[in-house]
Amino acid sequence: MAKIKVAFFADILIKDFDGASRTMFQILNRIPKSEFDYLFICGVEPKHDVGFEVIKLPTMTIPRNNTYEMAVIAFSKKRVRQKLDEFAPDIIHFASPSQISTFASKYARSKGIPLVTIYHTHFLAYMKYYFNFAPFLVPTMLKIVAKICKRIYDRPNIVYIPTEEIKKQLLEKADFKGHNLRIWGRGLDQKRFDPLKRNTALIQEITKNDKPNVLYASRLVMEKNVDVLSKLYQLIKKDGDQVNLIIVGDGAARKDLEKKMPGAFFLGNKNHQELAIIYASCDVFFFPSTTETFGNVIPEAMASGIPCILSNEGGHVSYVEQGKTALLCSPDDAKCCWEAIQSLIHNSDLKKEIVANALKFTKTLNWENLVDQYFDDLRMLANKKKRLILQPQI
Repeated sequence: MAKIKVAFFADILIKDFDGASRTMFQILNRIPKSEFDYLFICGVEPKHDVGFEVIKLPTMTIPRNNTYEMAVIAFSKKRVRQKLDEFAPDIIHFASPSQISTFASKYARSKGIPLVTIYHTHFLAYMKYYFNFAPFLVPTMLKIVAKICKRIYDRPNIVYIPTEEIKKQLLEKADFKGHNLRIWGRGLDQKRFDPLKRNTALIQEITKNDKPNVLYASRLVMEKNVDVLSKLYQLIKKDGDQVNLIIVGDGAARKDLEKKMPGAFFLGNKNHQELAIIYASCDVFFFPSTTETFGNVIPEAMASGIPCILSNEGGHVSYVEQGKTALLCSPDDAKCCWEAIQSLIHNSDLKKEIVANALKFTKTLNWENLVDQYFDDLRMLANKKKRLILQPQI
């Protein structure tokens, strides 16, 4: 039986680059190689052997975000088309909206090939951060970006959406047709994230004190609403430095935050094994981002036994219950966030209840079921394409 061939387009194909990459590799690490053959077309190639052919494209750095590179296909179209024609894909998957996704979409349409994608990045929510220097431009840019998103995401046969909240926003704000939107959440490595990994001695080696520890873990970029971190820091200092603020992650905003928060502990990027220990060893997880489609770090923290204080905006509001599995605050209200932190530190019963409920929720998150659904969908699309090709013309 012939294998199902999938051409996979991604700007960055590095396993732990960000939440989207980690989600992507949950699929790629589970490819049934007896049934599927993949061809990868990417800008930043993987650091390890993925077991399939990889076509490397030139890249360019994204303006105002020098940590992200986009694949440039303008001078490689002929080479990539020739390779695709030789490979003869049954399915095309693009990872994110970019130059190569536009190319992938046009190629799929010209050849009658089914197209799939996962909605990772909620660009509609980014506009207020990208244009904070000129707020009057935000409504106009929202309309422009909404049209672009609609054009990109109305074409695929299936668009996997992580939460109902994001689906709702796409239908309302970007006027998506919705015919191809399918809820496909996120799983969790249950063995990696565990409260039993708590190691207070490790944290005290960093802080040199025994104060409670408030943790932020994610990229340090403006669209994560990191300005609230410095506001929170000022409130912590004003109230007598009752807690330590620990920052895990890196990004374009790090230098500015380090200047504004000289007493915070910046640990840089950590791998998942190190991060699992840090999660379990801190006392509160603070994550003010409003732009998450799901927010992978949230269930990771929950599964590590650390109570979460989160923004009341973003895709995570679909699965987080206020006062039950987490505490939610207005994203720009640092005072509310500080009060929520204090309530968890000083009210052990509330903290225990939230941790217990959150742990129960994370037990429902399963990557195996999600990946099985993905490959079942690819089988269905490939078989449908084959039937159309074999159907006699009248």
